[in-house]
Amino acid sequence: MWFAGIDWADKHHDVVVLDVAGQQVLSRRVAHSAEGLASLTAELRALAPAPEEVVCVVERAHGLLIAALLEAGLWVAPVNPKTVDRTRPASGAKSDQLDALLLARAGRSAWPDLRRWRPDTPVLAELKTLTRDEASLIRQQTRVVNQLLACLKAYYPVVTELFDKLTRPVAHAFLRAFPTLAQARAASEAELRTVLHAAHCPSSAQKAARFWATLHAPQLEASPPLVQAKARFALALVAQLEVLHQRDRFLAAQQAHALLHATPPAQPAAYAAIRSKAAVVTRAAPEAARPTPLGARPVHPAGVGPRHRERPEGVTLTGCARRVGSAATERVGVLAGADGGHGGQG
Repeated sequence: MWFAGIDWADKHHDVVVLDVAGQQVLSRRVAHSAEGLASLTAELRALAPAPEEVVCVVERAHGLLIAALLEAGLWVAPVNPKTVDRTRPASGAKSDQLDALLLARAGRSAWPDLRRWRPDTPVLAELKTLTRDEASLIRQQTRVVNQLLACLKAYYPVVTELFDKLTRPVAHAFLRAFPTLAQARAASEAELRTVLHAAHCPSSAQKAARFWATLHAPQLEASPPLVQAKARFALALVAQLEVLHQRDRFLAAQQAHALLHATPPAQPAAYAAIRSKAAVVTRAAPEAARPTPLGARPVHPAGVGPRHRERPEGVTLTGCARRVGSAATERVGVLAGADGGHGGQG
């Protein structure tokens, strides 16, 4: 066996290879390019009669580097990044080559308990990528919401009393219509009701009456220059949130599309990941945001293959279009009911 520790970076990757006796047989840096990855996989494959005898120890489980290693048939073993930190010298010295060496040593010492990372089925790979992208959008949204909250506390704190969540479209509609306390107080109860109703706020009449009473009660007020400046900033943040909200809904619709049109996978390890994505389907976008198919996917005709019409255990469908939600639930059942071999870890 050979153990290749690969320390990845954006523009290059450092590689150190040890043999089964712990002797270093290769140390090099390759560019993160098609030529660099092709050269790396060819050199690693040349070390052993079978590519499965070369164990590539890495700190991540996805990306173009991982895809190249898997395509070459090499044994890929992702490890926790803290694995290297625990074996770092007491001096705290750190370099890419040293990290690659420590990864190779970690793989050699942990063998044969290392778990092999296997390629996901196409549908599961797509779902995982969509989920990572959606998580990134959610993190961006959280940062912007925190900025908006701080902005409102500085000049318009009553809004934080009126709305429990600043991510709601009705809160955005209210701020667009009444970006300052003076403008909100100048509105009649009927105007407040119109804004809330247009934003599909339930019980808009009752809430408009409550809002009007709250707005006309004594409130903290900032100086006019601060109000004008902060109101402009708040509107800019609201615009960002609306864009992020639409992108999130689009990605959720793409996830629904992948679930609804996927061929049942042959790997039962896909069950948990697919079931966890069922909740995402519940936030499917409206017609205007429904995805265009990115590629032809075979769909089982009626009566062919396992059919599970009952909702999978643990799946909650909330706030979804019933037509999309019920179809997605059925498709999740089909995916979860398929038989097959072992899938990739993670």
